Amino acid sequence: MRQNLKTTLAAGLTAFLLAGGAHAQTAAAPACGGDFKAFLDGVKAEAIARGVSADVVDRALAGAAIDQKVLSRDRAQGVFRQTFLEFSKRTVSQARLDIGRKKLKELAPVFARAEQEFGVPGPIIAAFWAMETDFGAVQGDFNTRNALVTLSHDCRRPELFRKQLLAAIEMVGHGDLDPNGTTGAWAGEIGQVQMLPKDIIEFGVDGDGDGHVNVKQSAADAILTAAKFIQHLGFTKGQPWIQEVSVPDVLPFEKTGLQPGMTAADWFALGVKPRDGNTSFGNLEASLVLPQGRKGPAFITYPNFNIYLEWNQSFIYTTSAAYFATRLAGAPPYERGNPEEGLSEEGMKQLQTKLQTLGHDVGKIDGILGSGTRAAIQKEQLRLGLPADGWATQALLSAL
Repeated sequence: MRQNLKTTLAAGLTAFLLAGGAHAQTAAAPACGGDFKAFLDGVKAEAIARGVSADVVDRALAGAAIDQKVLSRDRAQGVFRQTFLEFSKRTVSQARLDIGRKKLKELAPVFARAEQEFGVPGPIIAAFWAMETDFGAVQGDFNTRNALVTLSHDCRRPELFRKQLLAAIEMVGHGDLDPNGTTGAWAGEIGQVQMLPKDIIEFGVDGDGDGHVNVKQSAADAILTAAKFIQHLGFTKGQPWIQEVSVPDVLPFEKTGLQPGMTAADWFALGVKPRDGNTSFGNLEASLVLPQGRKGPAFITYPNFNIYLEWNQSFIYTTSAAYFATRLAGAPPYERGNPEEGLSEEGMKQLQTKLQTLGHDVGKIDGILGSGTRAAIQKEQLRLGLPADGWATQALLSAL
């Protein structure tokens, strides 16, 4: 599951509250938990209130059951401990690059349509396609209806999943979801680019002209639906998303990271140099990101990079996906540099504990170098007179 379940689930609770909750839940049917039949009756009533026929709802919910494996996965979501060099090496493999380039050629008319209609270049879509499901090969084996029923009935985050269940029921009515046969990710995402039912309904495109949006079997449907969704996330046609650069030894490193206030031209003026030599987007707002500190790979991210952050909130995933797309677009492999050795999981937890003791908000002590921890590290590096590149090292831990 993506860390933010696309943007739909990330903003779900706020939207739910602003909308006043579900459209029509009866007092006898709680929004979550309790008697399972009463819960399903409540879902049925709400779906009918939304305009879905009773026959469709009955067909969609017939045989629905709680999937304990879904609950286990939800309770035990893994945390992201790989470095950028480790993760990008594994995900942006030569085999995937070869397949991606082949797909871009084989489906050139579809990708051309995606760019013409939605402004999204093929390499961006192909990179997500690869990273999400290996171009459709690994789409998940959880029954989608049951996964959404389970997570809607469970009282941990019902407001996020109930609307996805209702959307899945609507898809049954469209003939685009088989309640007993459609499978996907444990959190209800479906298809070759792993999208949630509500997003499929809202942004689905029938790319092959068969009258259905089948993001599981139809590459054309999946590609064009992804393109429309990415456009919705705010992608601007004709602008870059990420650009590899080299950085000088002396730089205001405290300004690096995903923070506003600088343009690409500002960074260029400070001695940051694009590897491809292209400085034509200097007027765009830009961040300088150093996934493994000032001695490792370096990238300038542009406003279009925000769509990656909307797709997945993991900094390592998003940077790798954006880099993958540049490779498919013709960029060379990044310069890996010689980054300082990072901390172990236990060392990172010790660092986070020290940072928290010093008054920094690092969130959960989880051994993960997330955005909060990076920001805290930069502040302490600056205080100690060290290059504030946000990279966690033994030297910093010892200095604190």
